[in-house]
Amino acid sequence: MGIDGLDGQLIELLTNEPRIGVLECSRRLGVARGTVQARLDRLRERGVIRGFGPQVDPAALGYPVTAFATLEIKQGQGPDVRAHLATVPEVLEMHTTTGQGDMLCRIVARSNADLQRVIDRVVVFEGIVRAATAIAMENPVTYRVLPLVRQAADTSGG
Repeated sequence: MGIDGLDGQLIELLTNEPRIGVLECSRRLGVARGTVQARLDRLRERGVIRGFGPQVDPAALGYPVTAFATLEIKQGQGPDVRAHLATVPEVLEMHTTTGQGDMLCRIVARSNADLQRVIDRVVVFEGIVRAATAIAMENPVTYRVLPLVRQAADTSGG
């Protein structure tokens, strides 16, 4: 279920130039247009490529504060807590976890004072027992997958 070298090159090309067309991809990769289209279709069907939308920076939207909230959830309340958190626009991600908490959320806010408002909105739900929040100071390695794509393509043997 991995990817091969051509898949890796295609993903890298699309990551670096998301508006590039299939025909130009085929020209740059030296393969037929149909090959590129078939690869794209297969990568999307398998969920390797999930979308082609713009990458939006929350700070540029006016939300420069990023924090991570570890939530402890009452037994059996997970689905309800997930539904509640999905209504909070400042909750960008949520992951169920092992360890001290049950869920880890990445949240954003307009300021440190606004972060308190967001946290209050998150924890008001009765299924949340406790929250511990850590403010991110900087983001020296932003979300990335190309190094992983390269590794996966190199280890596929293709």
